[in-house]
Amino acid sequence: MESLMAALREQEEAARFLAWPGDFDLDRGDHAEEVHLASGAALEGFAGDGAGGTYFFCGEGGEERPILYADSEGGAALIAVGLHELVRLLPVVPWWRDCQTFTDEESRECEAEYLEDMPDLVSRRDRAAAALGIDLPELAEVLARLREVATRLGEDFVLISTPEEHPYEPLFSV
Repeated sequence: MESLMAALREQEEAARFLAWPGDFDLDRGDHAEEVHLASGAALEGFAGDGAGGTYFFCGEGGEERPILYADSEGGAALIAVGLHELVRLLPVVPWWRDCQTFTDEESRECEAEYLEDMPDLVSRRDRAAAALGIDLPELAEVLARLREVATRLGEDFVLISTPEEHPYEPLFSV
């Protein structure tokens, strides 16, 4: 079976959608600052966003590893357990960084702003998902899972700025 990472690189329409509005670019895996996990587990940058944030695989293994996102302002959060989960999350809520409370109402407000700027968002999202052969979950499911991963599972994934030896701030506190 082909890896999802390889499929993302091969499916141009899906990669474009994930790059924008998903702000997930596989060509931006370097983080501006040297960082490590407090646990000492391995950390591998594999994608980034336009604002200098980085997506990291945590620990050993393949695409099933937990994924931590670190922004360029000193904030970090575990956001998915595995690349498959992340690729199902991003198309449903590309505005996830703005969902500080993980509520349906807050997400709908963000969605309205995105749709105003990008009326074809839903059709592009659906084409990207079809190209990758993934089923997209409902909004409530995505928000609940993001909340669970970021606030419960993420407690074990503390990112440390190596030069200063200080922890990044949690992106979400619910």
